[in-house]
Amino acid sequence: MSRPTTAFRPGSSRIAAAALVGAAAFVVLTGCSSIEYQEDICGSGEYPVLSVGGTGSACVSDGEQPPAGFVRYPEGKVPQQVDDKWDVYWRTHTLDKDGNVIDAPDAG
Repeated sequence: MSRPTTAFRPGSSRIAAAALVGAAAFVVLTGCSSIEYQEDICGSGEYPVLSVGGTGSACVSDGEQPPAGFVRYPEGKVPQQVDDKWDVYWRTHTLDKDGNVIDAPDAG
């Protein structure tokens, strides 16, 4: 009776496992993923507010007014996620006491 042939040689499963681990590490290290995490500026049930005359911000519970020294962002210019277009913009801009957009004094 003849011995059945096998498609794998001894040790080839270790090579395949190493290749699989290497491919997974490549995906993780290079960021090749269809899932991109973006951190929200505020949690659920909150909205962001900007400090008047500065680049500080805070989150306020829905239904509450901003605390003294803070105002709501102008409509259409509200940051939603960290590093989004408006989050980056408000790092170098702020609102004065009259609600005008100005360059932030500490942005220089």
